[in-house]
Amino acid sequence: GKAVLFKTFADIDVFDLELRCATTEQFIETVASLAPTFGGINLEDIAAPQCFAIEEALRARLDIPVFHDDQHGTAIIASAALLNALELTDRDISRIRLVISGAGAAAIACVRLLYQLGLRPENLLMVDSKGVLYEGRAEGMNPFKQEFVRPTSARTLADALRGADVFFGLSGKDLMTPEMLLSMADSPIVFAMANPDPEIDYELATRTRADVIMATGRSDFPNQVNNVLGFPFIFRGALDVRARGINEEMKLAAVRALARLAKEPVPDTVKAAYGRTHFAFGPEYLIPKPFDPRVLYYVAPAVAEAAMRCGLARETIDLEEYTLRLKSKQNRGRRVLRGYYALARKSQHKRVAFAEGTNHKVLTAAQMAAEEGLARPVLLGDATAIREQAARMEISLDAMDVVDPATDARYDHFVRRYYELRNRKGVTESEAKHAILEPHRFANMMLVAGEVDAVLCGVDKYYTDMVRPIFEIVGLRPGYEDSAGLYVAAVQGRILFLADTTINTEMTARRLANVAKMTAEFAQSMDVPPRVAMLSFSNFGSLRHSSASMVREAVELVRAEAPGLEIDGEMQADSAVVPEILSENYSFSTLSGAANVLIFPDMQSGNISYKLLQRLGGARVVGPIILGLNAPAYVLQRHAGVDEIFNMTTVAVAQATLRAQESAHLMAASG
Repeated sequence: GKAVLFKTFADIDVFDLELRCATTEQFIETVASLAPTFGGINLEDIAAPQCFAIEEALRARLDIPVFHDDQHGTAIIASAALLNALELTDRDISRIRLVISGAGAAAIACVRLLYQLGLRPENLLMVDSKGVLYEGRAEGMNPFKQEFVRPTSARTLADALRGADVFFGLSGKDLMTPEMLLSMADSPIVFAMANPDPEIDYELATRTRADVIMATGRSDFPNQVNNVLGFPFIFRGALDVRARGINEEMKLAAVRALARLAKEPVPDTVKAAYGRTHFAFGPEYLIPKPFDPRVLYYVAPAVAEAAMRCGLARETIDLEEYTLRLKSKQNRGRRVLRGYYALARKSQHKRVAFAEGTNHKVLTAAQMAAEEGLARPVLLGDATAIREQAARMEISLDAMDVVDPATDARYDHFVRRYYELRNRKGVTESEAKHAILEPHRFANMMLVAGEVDAVLCGVDKYYTDMVRPIFEIVGLRPGYEDSAGLYVAAVQGRILFLADTTINTEMTARRLANVAKMTAEFAQSMDVPPRVAMLSFSNFGSLRHSSASMVREAVELVRAEAPGLEIDGEMQADSAVVPEILSENYSFSTLSGAANVLIFPDMQSGNISYKLLQRLGGARVVGPIILGLNAPAYVLQRHAGVDEIFNMTTVAVAQATLRAQESAHLMAASG
């Protein structure tokens, strides 16, 4: 199970080894002898006090990370939760009184880590099955417990808890009574972490005291102290800098990263996973949820940075690039767009208009774009509704703009401009006034006026209803005769460019040639050398049909107009993507390898193919990207998710940046 968690949460391959060893020394020698095979060692299910000796000996002997999760995992997660609970109750860790029930590996690790965070030893009382660890006690003691004896008259858990600020339970079921809880200080912090049954039941505790701040090890109550929030990501960060170990600085970095993440707005994907519509930093949300994908790129970089800072790292990495790489592990669309993302980050905050400003997915994606410095979002729609929705989602609009077409000062001007554009296309002045109230049309008018750099629309609308106004208002680039819908797909380690998938219901050889050139141009903009295959059911004249002839004619047109472009066809799809088929059967083909630009003979073929690739082939697709427009304006897939909207924002900003660079070069050349 641990191996599955490592792989699922941090993409770390793990071998689960069970050892039959009669002594601690034999265990240490066996693990040490295995160490050269592995990048790190996670120790599991080893009781105190043997676990202390084993971990200490292995850390001293080995130059790879050694980590006993049962000790340190609980300590790290609980400490992160405690920092936030102390903040909520306006307490200083150096002044709190803490009682810990349990004297095993996890309890001792918790105390030692809390010392690092500022807990004063004299403010701690530890309680085991025999009672308080007090000076002079002999029964049930060992050298590890001796570290925590205190001069106190308290002898029982009830004695220890009187007036205490914080309780850590790492012991057993129902050891804390309501009376004990009532005896604690105001706003007591109770982390009852015994599993499966805590030291005091969550519902009993909250009924007993309304001011209690509770955490347990249970997933069915708020504030689950779950080790999966720690070990996968700590190892990820340590391994990625080839750390020689995991030390206190790295653990503390993980603590602070988790505490910080809990204060950030929670993504919809996390809320959906837990069947909740609302999570926000507070007494019932002290630490992130285990299924929060952001933990990976909060904790791992923090651990890696600490390892580099304290000299344990063998390799120095660029933390910003590393964070992007970790994000790409979860959003494969980001991996496809890594170059575009880097370009967009340098764009000096291009303004992107989001036509559905009240949509919760749009707001979340816009927030991500703003936080990552990708764009300055411009949210269109009813201003009051947008602000109310953002407030419900606890999203700050400080780094965004809100535009309400109904009250915007540019409304009359845009009505006149739209009427001038469309009055000979059947649009009356009255209809123009109504049309410009629609956020997507207003956004497109902002785009052509240069008030935004790109437009995204359509997340809850029909594609055809959204794309038509784009062509009416934005239009085609000068010198372009056609447009096309492109999807970029990542599948089996390849990046493919698929067109036309969304725009042209009728194809001609001329249009196919234009689509091929536009798609190849887009691939080049992503630094991918295009190899274009013009697809058909025929291989190089094997079948005589008007459709195959049209494709052949398109190939000849492209070769005449873009002689430097690597293109061939007509060919079947498997011939295009399997080089062996070409080399064995069609050695005359001019393609130097598997095609990465696939041009379909008609839109229905392209549309069907990308959806099959996505749904059955496991492809990650980004799109649809409309090619040939005068400015970046894109229609999202209906019901697109947050990641898809974010990815299309990346495309929009990158394309706007490339357009700006082209204009600057042209001006410089003409000047």
